[in-house]
This record gives sequence, structure tokens and C-alpha cells, in this order.
Amino acid sequence: MAPASGIVVPTNFKELEEALKGDETVQLAGIDVDGVLRGKIMIKHKFLSAVKDGGFGFCSVIFGWDIHDRTYTKELAISNLANGYKDVLARIDLSSYRRTPFVPSLPFFLCTFIDPESKDVLDVCPRGLLEKVNGEIKREGLEAYAGAEYEYFNYQETPTSLAAKNFANLTPLTPGMHGYSLLRPHLHSKYFHSLYGNATSFDIPLEGHHTETGPGVYESALVYQEVGRMADNATLFKWVAKVTGLENGVMPTFMAKPYGDQPGCSGHVHISLRSLETNKNIFAITQAELDAGGREDAAFEDTKRISKEAEWFLAGVLKGLPSIMPCLVPTVNGYKRLVESYWAPVNVSYAYENRVASVRIISPPLAGLESTRLEVRVPGADMLPHYTFAAVLACGLYGIRNKLPLTLPPLRTSSDPSKQQVLERLPKSLFEAAAKMKEEGSLAREVLGDGFVDHFVATRENEWELFSQTVTSWETSRYFELA
Repeated sequence: MAPASGIVVPTNFKELEEALKGDETVQLAGIDVDGVLRGKIMIKHKFLSAVKDGGFGFCSVIFGWDIHDRTYTKELAISNLANGYKDVLARIDLSSYRRTPFVPSLPFFLCTFIDPESKDVLDVCPRGLLEKVNGEIKREGLEAYAGAEYEYFNYQETPTSLAAKNFANLTPLTPGMHGYSLLRPHLHSKYFHSLYGNATSFDIPLEGHHTETGPGVYESALVYQEVGRMADNATLFKWVAKVTGLENGVMPTFMAKPYGDQPGCSGHVHISLRSLETNKNIFAITQAELDAGGREDAAFEDTKRISKEAEWFLAGVLKGLPSIMPCLVPTVNGYKRLVESYWAPVNVSYAYENRVASVRIISPPLAGLESTRLEVRVPGADMLPHYTFAAVLACGLYGIRNKLPLTLPPLRTSSDPSKQQVLERLPKSLFEAAAKMKEEGSLAREVLGDGFVDHFVATRENEWELFSQTVTSWETSRYFELA
């Protein structure tokens, strides 16, 4: 997809020099294991030299500390005291070029992190992991396309006021529950429309932008496109929202569950595969099959209007789902969103057009043939898009390569407890999820590699350990007087 801004993406060094001829500095960023953009502004001549040299040194500590820059209790292989927190190589991706929508407007590039000795992509580099999985998809003659949609609370706060209030008793951007409201956006019209405009100017096209139910909640859906670009856009959208918020006295949060008694914030993702040869969506059945009422060899009624390849892909995702949960829900808080009665999936399940299932089939008659896709509804707004897409695609590809039969019946929801299906429960906490991923022989290990799993699980265990040592206000109010 061509950039929405109309800028020309450089494909060689000469074109790069031409693109930057009016600039003095360049902004660069890579992504750590928590999805945080880590970067800097660089003078142009040093940037051009780094492009010629194949990259520049970047302190490896971004893979040796947590989301708040605190080094892991258990030191990990990439960055540690023993190796002196040595540099890794940041390889600049020219195809990621865009210009920031803020003042000053700077040329912006994303980087992928490389081992400086082996020249291999780091196992845990988010862009690198997706790049590897994408390579496997393309070896099958396929190309992955994806979409992402975020729900997120917004507050009339600043970083200073958040700290002063200790993140409690915050003022929502707007009061009340007003999903799909045409009224509420006018209360903070400048922020609402600037967010849409800034995203578009930064080559993150949005296909939908509206209020969602909850005080001050917005939902933004990113335009469906090639999965690598989509993952970059989904990561950068959070940054654009936060910077736009800072300029308007607003603090958006992509925390999955800010309130215990309100719906959480999702990060649903949509996936399909296209043939590199024909550019056709291989998840779609033929028109003749549709006219005949669906695919004859479908495993279940719900899969009659998706292809056999899509059915295999779905079977792979369902098989791997319990073991890839940390990639989809990477925070302690995220698991508090996955509870009954809040339209959030809690088990390994799928169905045609069912928003309670973990995987929702979107196909005819609701969607057109070429729009056939799978929506994975497990991730929250706190997801790291590159890990999420890599994990889902890797499991789906496993299903296709092994022609994995779909044996699990589709979800059938009922208000009658006696009629509810017995289904495998998804992990209820980050601790459970990390343990499941860590298991010897887990599908996550098979499709994502031991190097990634061992490092990422250790970071999630560190997160859980910090949480476990924390005394919460709930504990104090419950036990202080009466224990």
C-alpha cells in the first residue's frame, strides 16, 4: 500500500539523500520486548553513514531491563553485567520511512536489532521475530495481511498530575457510557480529530475512529494491509495517540483493564493469507462453492464458508493458543480483562460471527469473499503487535503445513448453564501463561524457537515477581483493620 501522505519511500542511497535534502536531523526507533519505542534523534551525516555501514551501535540494555528501565533480577543472555551491556546492531529499515506529524516534522525510520557478530536478527527483537515468521509464510508462496483495532481510555490528565494523584481518582475525558456517540467527540473535538489527522499524516490510515462504551473511551481501527506494515503501524499508533494527547492535555492509556467493574480494552487483530502468485485471499471459498451453500468437506457448519486452508490455519491457532498467550496478553493487568460477562474470550474457542469466541470467523454471508478472515479477539490494547501477529501466524502456518484437522466444535453460547460447552480455559494470569509457554514441547517453542521463548518467558516471570511483591490498596483496605 502506498503511503497515505504521498511521500516517496527511498529504495536506495541516492533516493534517501534526495528525500532528506532539506533535513538536518533524523528520528530513529526500535522496539523492546514490552512494545516501548526506544530511540533517538541523530544528525543527518551520522545517519547516512549508519545506512552505508549496515547499522549503528545501540545499547543492548533495552533487552536487559523492564518497562520502567529496571534491570531484570535474573540476568538474561543478550544484555547483562557479564557482557558489559554491550551494543547490538540497529539496522535501519528504509521502507519504514515516514515523517512525524508534529512540530518539528522529522524524517522517521524504524530499526531491527541484529547480533553484531553473527549478523542474525535477535530472537526477541519484535520486528525481527515477525520478519522470520513472515519469511516462512512467503516460502509457502503466501503473504499475510492483517488489521488491528484498539479500544483505549482517555483522561484529562498530564504525566505530572498522574504522579501527584498516584494514578488514582483520575478524571475521564468524558463522563458516562457513550459507545458510537456523535455527541461525546465534540467535548474534546480538537483532540479527537487531531488524533485521526496525525495518524493519517504519519501514514497510519484509520478506517474507523469513534467513541466506545465507557467513560472517555475511544476505538480506532487501522486500515487492513500487509502484516509487517500493519504491525509497525499498530505500534506507532500508540505513540501518535500519546503525543497527540500530550499536546492537548489528554492522557490515553492502552492498559487493558483500568477498572475492575468496567469492560476492558481490546486489541483485536484480523488475519488472512493471500497467494503471491494470484493475489487471491486463500481463506475464501469459490463463488461456485458459495452458490452451492458452502464447502462440502467443511468440518462444521461454521466453517462451510471458509477454505480448507483457513480451516487448517484455524486449527493451528486453536492448538497453539494456550501456549502463545504471553505474546497476546503480555501484562499482569491484561488477564483481568479476560473474565466472563464482559465480551472477552476466556477459553479456546471459535465460531462464525460470535464476539464471545476467542476466534471469530468473518465470511459470507456477512462479508464478501475477498474479505474472508479470522479475527483473534484474545489480545488486549496492551498487546505488542509484532509478537501477536508473529505468534498467530506461526501457529496458523503450523496448521496449514500439517493439514491439521479441526476437531473442536464451534462455540455455542447459552444463558442456560446446563447447555454450556466444556472448553479448555485460557490461562487466568501472566504466571499461568508464562508457565504454559515455558513447557518443554509447547507449540510456542516449536514455532517461535527456544531462544525467543526462554528470553521472553523470563521477562514475564520478572514482571510477575514484581507484582507478587507489591502490597496493593485492596489488601490494605481488606486486612489492615480486621486481620
